[in-house]
Order: sequence, then C-alpha cells, then structure tokens
Amino acid sequence: MIAREMANSICDTLRRNGYQALLVGGCVRDLLLGREPADYDVTTDATPEQVTALFPEGITVGAQFGVILIPRDGMKVEVATFRSDVGYSDGRHPDSVVYSKTPQEDVQRRDFTINGLLMRHDSGEVLDYVGGQADLKAKVIRAIGEPDRRFREDKLRMMRAGRFAARFGFEIEAETFRAIRRHVAEIHQVSPERLREELTKMLTEGAARQAFELLDETWLLQQVLPEIGAMKGVEQPRQFHPEGDPRGSRRAHGRSYLPAIALLQRRRRADPGAGGQSHEVWSGRRDARIDAEKVCPASALRGASGVTPARLSVQSPQPRFL
Repeated sequence: MIAREMANSICDTLRRNGYQALLVGGCVRDLLLGREPADYDVTTDATPEQVTALFPEGITVGAQFGVILIPRDGMKVEVATFRSDVGYSDGRHPDSVVYSKTPQEDVQRRDFTINGLLMRHDSGEVLDYVGGQADLKAKVIRAIGEPDRRFREDKLRMMRAGRFAARFGFEIEAETFRAIRRHVAEIHQVSPERLREELTKMLTEGAARQAFELLDETWLLQQVLPEIGAMKGVEQPRQFHPEGDPRGSRRAHGRSYLPAIALLQRRRRADPGAGGQSHEVWSGRRDARIDAEKVCPASALRGASGVTPARLSVQSPQPRFL
C-alpha cells in the first residue's frame, strides 16, 4: 500500500459510515503541481471520538484540536475534524476550537490559499473556497483572509511564506509581504526547535539561496539569524568563494552571503542540532540602512570565526510587489 492508497482507504471508511471526507492541504497542492506529496492529510466532519471508534489504532496527537494520527504499514495520515479556531494567545495554538460541519468553514483557518484546497479522493474533483487554484496558476503565495490575523495566529507562518515561495519559485503577494514585515519582531515567540526545523527545510529543499534572499527581503533574516545578516556585504576571497558578488542576479543588492548559507549547510550535516539557537531580539528602527553592529555585535562574530570584522552596514533591499 502506498500513501495515497492509505489516504483513499481512510476516506472510504469515513464515507461508508456517513461522514464527509476530503484530502486537504499540501497534498492537494502538490498533486495539482505534478509533485509527489510527502504526506497526506484528510479532513472530515467526524469528531475525534468518532474517528478513533472507526480507527482504533489512531493516536490522539492533537485530539483537543480535532487531530488524530492514523499509522499503518509504516505510513501515517492525519485526520482533522472540520473546525473554526478561537483565539491564539500563545501565537501557535488556538485557545479553543469549535467543530463545524462544512469544509468551507474549515479552510478559512488555514495559512495560505495554495494550502487551503480540498480534493475528493475518488474523483479528483477540487473544491476551492479560497482562490487557491488561481494563485497556483499565478505562482503567488497569499494569506487566506487577513494576513495580519494569519500571522498573529502562528508566527512561524511568516517563515513558511518565504520557504514556499522559494521552493516553488513563487512570489509573495504584496499585502502578505507587508504583513510579514509588520509582524517580523514577533518571530521570537516561536520556539528555537520550530525555527530550526523550518531553516533545515529551507536548506534542504533545493532553493536555499532563494529562501535566504526572501528572509532578507522580509526582514526575518536579521531576527532569526542576525549573524548571517551581518555577513552580507562582507567581501569573500574568490579563491575560496568563486560565487563572489551576485550583482548580476535579479536581486542585486550587495555582496553575497551564500558562503554563510554553505556554512550552515555544512554545520547541519555535521551536527543535526546546529542552527537552532535562539538570538537576542534587536528592536531598533528599520529604515533603509541597518547597523550590523547593533544586530550582531562583533563579539558574537569573533566567537564564531576568531576574528573581529570591521564595522558593517547592511542594505535593506526594496520589496518586490506584484
């Protein structure tokens, strides 16, 4: 049995017992893009208790949020009950959930339109209540509903926007982009472990350069990895870094910090825990120029490299709006 067959089997069981069941989220997005989904998610109007009654092997990984994990033959599928979320006081989890009966309500709580698509498992019919198909065709990352609300609910969504844009070669929609910049300092409410996981995906999904350029453009780089941001503009010896100055690229706004990305990748291969440390928040003003000494003190770089760099300045690039 392959993952798609398992997800289809779960949908069949739910529907035979009188419940709605649809494929949802990233698996639908990937199928429409012609990619093989890494995993499959199912959404249903069955409550967690009703799901576990049908699937006794189900694991209640998030029953309070309506999520049951069903393992089978070394694979797993998440089954989530249709719901609306009420409040996100911790910036990650809903304070409470209200189960709903329609998929239309459920998708309104999700992050981006391309991740809010539903599909009937048997016919392949796509149900789109958020404009996700149009954004897939236009190659746009757009928050569902109000971007500010989406990012207040889960701060990690700001990082995910950049990762998805880099991975698929998409652009971030203008208001979604501006909302990221408005909430950028709130990224420190995310645990180092979740940040590390997101950074690891950026480094390993084949578009590390694009991902880090988007982190820079959205101002997230200075918050999450200020040491890397401070390295931008530092001239690199060509005998060691032939990629040199990327002024010929479409994002020509200073010298490359690609060697720093390569260093992170090497550290990741050598130490799976590397890159997950938290950093002090810099809350200074954000204008056209950012003083790198305030963002990343020379002492921090000295500890990493053994040398103290000259005082640096980092040019904040102009955003690219659609």
